[in-house]
Amino acid sequence: MTTRILPVVGDADAARSIATLLSQLPEAEPAGPVGDSTSLIDTLARLAAESVDELPEVVLVHERIGPVPALELIREVALRFPAVGVVLVTADASPGLYSAAMDSGARGLVGLPLSYEELAQRVQAAAAWSVGVRRHLGSGGDVFTGPGGTVVTVSGAKGGVGTTLTAVQLALAARASGMTVALADLDLQSGDVASYLDVQFRRSIVDLAGIQDISPRVLQDAVYAHETGIGLLLAPGEGERGEEVTDRSVRQIVSALRNRYEVVVVDCGSYMNGANAAAIEMADTTLLVTTPDVVAVRAAKRMVRLWDRLQIRKAEETVTVVNRYMRNTEIQPPLVERITSTRVSRVVIPANFKELQALVDAGRMQDLEAKSTVKQALWGLAGELGIVKTNEAPQKQGKLRSDRGALGIRRRS
Repeated sequence: MTTRILPVVGDADAARSIATLLSQLPEAEPAGPVGDSTSLIDTLARLAAESVDELPEVVLVHERIGPVPALELIREVALRFPAVGVVLVTADASPGLYSAAMDSGARGLVGLPLSYEELAQRVQAAAAWSVGVRRHLGSGGDVFTGPGGTVVTVSGAKGGVGTTLTAVQLALAARASGMTVALADLDLQSGDVASYLDVQFRRSIVDLAGIQDISPRVLQDAVYAHETGIGLLLAPGEGERGEEVTDRSVRQIVSALRNRYEVVVVDCGSYMNGANAAAIEMADTTLLVTTPDVVAVRAAKRMVRLWDRLQIRKAEETVTVVNRYMRNTEIQPPLVERITSTRVSRVVIPANFKELQALVDAGRMQDLEAKSTVKQALWGLAGELGIVKTNEAPQKQGKLRSDRGALGIRRRS
């Protein structure tokens, strides 16, 4: 049986050395190396979308891969693509690292400098394990076999541009169409998701920050089941506790949510830190909300450049949403697109705060009427992003009151 092997190596010399040895393995089919963690996840997600059988049997992760550290990358691959055997390539073959690698989900560890015998043994063992898992997956249709749900992050160019409103309405639109939805608040110091939906809950994302292995039961205990059917993972009530949420914990939390829900919407606020940067990096779609004024558009441009410098997200991979749009404003969406070098959504959100004020004050954003122009635009945006089901009548499952008009406009958009 041919074993497909995907090496993940950022260093050119190490990549050549690994490729040379892999080419000598019997019945091996090594692919060209990928140079960073983002490329690996994108490659595996694309292959898994076709079929679990398209995935390589073995992924070799070099210790100096980036920007996501090797052990964190192994954990993410193990969670999202459990039919892939991951082997860590490292100069540190100590018992401590071996234990940490196994805890992260690796199927083996190969020491540097590489030896043919050890590499062949580890690859063959990981491949055999992968084949066994796939055989099991093929016998049960209810076993997770794909890349998981869709993760959409919503960030603000600056404070007050409508980030949380956008995140909440996207989640409501997805849920009303029948999707299982989680809404996570990663605006850790000043998150307002709970206020917008009138929720008081003693648990928050901080309760998951220190847990190494987030089981479905642990996740369920931390998620608030809202009356709309959305699972809410809230920001801490004490803003200073947000520092307990690290980029590592966010990767685990987002992966756990992705594996349980079809759509995961993450409110990242407008202040960048390691936690929400990790979520943005993992996201399938990244939204950047701005308003059509000079200050906000400049802030959007700074944010996009920051993400690019930190290798979090490229400008062309970011979707900018224009909120509080008016036809007579001097700054139109095409100009925003040129300034930010991002793709601007064809759906713009009109400036109509009168529709929102009473519901914002009452914390009942789910009661926004279907005839609201703001709701129609935001639900149209959800349709553009592909996070709603459009092949069945929404009222059959998860329908909210008075939502027919909004969903109808979304389907036509």
